[in-house]
Amino acid sequence: MPITPATATHSSSNGTADAILLELVDENGVTIGTAEKLSAHQPPGQLHRAFSVFLFDERGRLLIQQRALGKYHSPGVWSNTCCGHPYPGEAPFAAAARRTYEELGVSPSLLAEAGTVRYNHPDPASGLVEQEYNHLFVGLVQAEPRPDPEEVAGTAFVSAAELSERHGRDTFSAWFMTVLDAARPAVRELTGPSAGW
Repeated sequence: MPITPATATHSSSNGTADAILLELVDENGVTIGTAEKLSAHQPPGQLHRAFSVFLFDERGRLLIQQRALGKYHSPGVWSNTCCGHPYPGEAPFAAAARRTYEELGVSPSLLAEAGTVRYNHPDPASGLVEQEYNHLFVGLVQAEPRPDPEEVAGTAFVSAAELSERHGRDTFSAWFMTVLDAARPAVRELTGPSAGW
């Protein structure tokens, strides 16, 4: 796995871990500052920049992931292919491609912007709040995922019908349907009408 800001050991001169900073934004997505990751998610939450990736195979099936059980936020739930936060000053597109590789061990063969969505989703299980200005991306994946077990507990490729069934049965992230619904126009353009998205 390549060493990146997300996988490097964050340590300062006194040996303590450095805080991971998120980019705070206003309602128009304009950067207004930074905040430490956990504090930005404490109620009522601080609006910050995020991204969500939806990758599909050649059959029009969506790659979903189950978040690792060790995550402090939404552990063990199913969600979209990849989601996260750009570092301050990092382009959302670059962050989306970087984290997809870090979490799933695959690089998209195509990745395209699919708009933005702003939401406020409390997570009852953790008590944390997702106040996010989320950049959406859709794309194609041609390689088999090789997930990092510290990030991902499982993966699955699902059709629209299979996702509907699974969503009724399994626990998904609080933000999943919001970001999927916002990305649907781009998803349909990418996968075509026969895929049923």
